[in-house]
Amino acid sequence: MLTVIIPALNESGTIANVVNFCRRNELVSEVIVIDDKSEDNTVELAKEAGARVIISAARGKGISMKEGIDAATNDIVVFLDADIDPYPENTISDLTKPLLLDEADFVKGTFARNAGRVTELVAKPLLNIFYPGLADFSQPLSGMIAGKKHFFQRIKFFNDYGVDIGILLDMYLMKARITEINIGYIENKSKPWQALGKMSREVSRAIISKAQQQSPGDAIEEAVESIEEINRQMHDSLRENLSVHHKMAVFDMDDTILKGRFIDECARKFGFEAKLHDLRDEEKDPIILSKRIGLLLKGRTIDELLDVIHNIEMVNDIKTVVAELKARGYIIGIISNSYTLITNYVVKNIGADFSYAIQLEIIEGKATGEVNMPSYFFASPDNICGHAFCKTNALQYACEKYHVQFKNCIAVGDNTDDRCMVGHAGHGIAFCTTDELLKKIASNEIKEPSFKSLLEFA
Repeated sequence: MLTVIIPALNESGTIANVVNFCRRNELVSEVIVIDDKSEDNTVELAKEAGARVIISAARGKGISMKEGIDAATNDIVVFLDADIDPYPENTISDLTKPLLLDEADFVKGTFARNAGRVTELVAKPLLNIFYPGLADFSQPLSGMIAGKKHFFQRIKFFNDYGVDIGILLDMYLMKARITEINIGYIENKSKPWQALGKMSREVSRAIISKAQQQSPGDAIEEAVESIEEINRQMHDSLRENLSVHHKMAVFDMDDTILKGRFIDECARKFGFEAKLHDLRDEEKDPIILSKRIGLLLKGRTIDELLDVIHNIEMVNDIKTVVAELKARGYIIGIISNSYTLITNYVVKNIGADFSYAIQLEIIEGKATGEVNMPSYFFASPDNICGHAFCKTNALQYACEKYHVQFKNCIAVGDNTDDRCMVGHAGHGIAFCTTDELLKKIASNEIKEPSFKSLLEFA
């Protein structure tokens, strides 16, 4: 006779049907549901369907499986998942036939569906390295299994996603006779992508920890280093190939998207035009200049600053062109030496995706006069332009974040601060500029205050 063990957690939608399915098999004398402290009516429904229910001492599939084995009164035990309905009619018979004929000690169920992502990308490669004798199993992570109780009693169960592969490995290491049986078609939900990382880690840990018990430390370390190098190369290759298909268009804001400069309009409204002019004449270091200009805005409220940007006209067709670029697959950004409060306002108004700018400190709704220079403007050893503080550094940061190659990037600017960014982009556009060097650096020049011709280059 057979015992079927069903670990369950909040499976009220399927548990009764699964229990009834098991009880229809004439060889099944015992159906045990190990409940993992369900918060729905799984327990009641399982009992009504005729199962013996045991409340697990602690949550975790491995603990539940061990408790089921201890409670089983038959020597041949079947494990089924509680969330599958319907099972193919011959599932239990197919899983147990090799055991009843004494042709196997442990049977792994496989079924008609694509193997899971963790199976193909994690479990099978690791099995190939550490346990090549198991590499041919099509679904080593399957939870539909059957075996002889005295073999299960010798297993130390993992209590996480690694439990099913751990059982297979222990059976293999105990020299149990193992076979894999196809039980037919099952509608089995794939794990959500958020769970794949945890599942991958725990399956990997199960395989590697078992391997460590069998192999010298040096061999395991060498294998792990090989896997890490393969993963690095695969990751780099995937990012490189992914970036080929991504495109980006980045705009300067002042005198480009805007018909004017935000800080100049502030100077006119708040009466510090002369101070701003003197600062620009005196201070040539861009970082110090930005910090000294920020002091001119001390005490200004968010509402006052937003009123200024609200009243600056934008190039008429910017929204239309941004919408068309996005329809063509472009990511749209603003890189500016102005302030994030202002660039974010523009981003929302034109439908762009992001902005990188200087951060004007705001406390209790007022500017303190302090500015913070974000790290993406500063050079790092991998930056391509060589400037300590530059828009190109921010552009490179954006390209890496959004997986875009420089050659697939359009950069649009109007003055000396934009030269480097326009020069490094795959397609640099000088927009309504009087800067002769920028004109020479750029791939193309737009002379009229319209972005429509930009679409010819996209």
